[in-house]
Amino acid sequence: MPATLPRSGAVPQSGPLASFREGLYRCLTRRADALFCLGDAVLCAGGRVTDLARLSLVPEFGRGHGALYDALNAGRADAGGLRRLLAGLPLPAWPDGRVRLAVDVTFWLRPDAEASPERMLCRVKGRRGAAESVPGWPYSFVAALGPGPCSWVVPLDAARIGPGDDLAELTAAQLRGVVTRLAAAGHWKQGDPPVIIAADAGYNASRLAWLLRDLPVVLAVRVRADRSWRRAPAPKPPGTPGRPRRHGPRLRCADPATWDGAQAAAADSPRCGPMQVLSWPRVHQQLEHGSGGWDAPGPLPDIEGTLIRLAATATLPGYLPLEPVWIWASDPAAAPDEAAALWQAYLRRFDLEHFFRFIKTQLGWNKPLLRDPAAADRWTWLIIAAYAQLHLARPLAAAARLPWLPPLPPAKATPGRVRAGFRRPRTEAGTPASPPKPARPGPGRPPGSKNRSPAPRPPVGKTHLKPVTVRINAQRQAKKQGKGG
Repeated sequence: MPATLPRSGAVPQSGPLASFREGLYRCLTRRADALFCLGDAVLCAGGRVTDLARLSLVPEFGRGHGALYDALNAGRADAGGLRRLLAGLPLPAWPDGRVRLAVDVTFWLRPDAEASPERMLCRVKGRRGAAESVPGWPYSFVAALGPGPCSWVVPLDAARIGPGDDLAELTAAQLRGVVTRLAAAGHWKQGDPPVIIAADAGYNASRLAWLLRDLPVVLAVRVRADRSWRRAPAPKPPGTPGRPRRHGPRLRCADPATWDGAQAAAADSPRCGPMQVLSWPRVHQQLEHGSGGWDAPGPLPDIEGTLIRLAATATLPGYLPLEPVWIWASDPAAAPDEAAALWQAYLRRFDLEHFFRFIKTQLGWNKPLLRDPAAADRWTWLIIAAYAQLHLARPLAAAARLPWLPPLPPAKATPGRVRAGFRRPRTEAGTPASPPKPARPGPGRPPGSKNRSPAPRPPVGKTHLKPVTVRINAQRQAKKQGKGG
């Protein structure tokens, strides 16, 4: 029988893992025992998680498959409490003491779930490399990045993007909550350097920086190589009539003739080899009404930042190939040391891709065939909590390995190795969940009866379209009607 924690709140001497498990159990407000044991089944299952029903066969779950689906569909989880619990985890220690976060969107594809509401069209690569739209649930994840030759991250938040959500506003609210909780947990104090947030292409960098302008953060967002930027204008000569100019000469990423005035520096990356770094301070985009979410009346702001270009100077064996990368940072006058910290944080952002791959292929985050998006949210929080437990269990699971695997110190243990030996840390930490009670399954639907209330088929995609999209759709519809007439 697994060890149990006393209900008085006392925690065995097993460190932060037992404290986190106790806090996780308190955040599960309905069907807590089944939900908690389901998370343990994910961690203790041998091999990859391919479906939900097989998790009921794991001894740590101790219940039937009906209780498993009932826990996800009828259970409750306090998302706010889980977010505060994750913010209290120990973050990776960087030499400069700064906190580095990464944000990105990944997809839980559900092309055949016609009865599942709030599905969106997710742009993914097809088998031949071409982009295609597949219905699914997009999720935005925020995680803390760490240094060193490892791919561990500390997940801090997750939010599902609904049909009526704006990506920039949802991401800004998500990052605002994460930074606020980190400050409340003591990870950032007044006077500390600002938090670095790395994001890949696909985000509106200028709008995201404008929405987060009152927070102590610096964004490092990748931008497309065909973007055009504006430099700061020259000062207006005295006595010249008219208002001062707002936009200076253009800087086109695709036109090297406009790259004058760059600050050049040489750098060496342990993953990409020697590189050349060019940076241009105080550049901004020339914003226009009706595009990029700038629909408010009145003059648009000029959001200045530093543009950085990374390019590998040589292709050496053993290093990852790096195409020229353009990064826009929200610091308008980033010094060379600050620019180096920003582009290095962006390169570390790829650790989030390893996190996505692990929770999908090993923990089975996108494998359950759930209909209710609320149940998908509960399953997502269980997966995040499971990964956080693996991060905390590294010192305890370091000794558990297969006979043919070489020993690894806790600092170099991979998530897969820790998961393979998680039963030992689970035994030492104990479980606050109560043992299952014997029960009989319900009668279910009588044999031969038909379903007289079929599930509705909600539409797929956004419900609030941009004015530009509405106008384009109207023009296309009018063109089709004209041809048909």
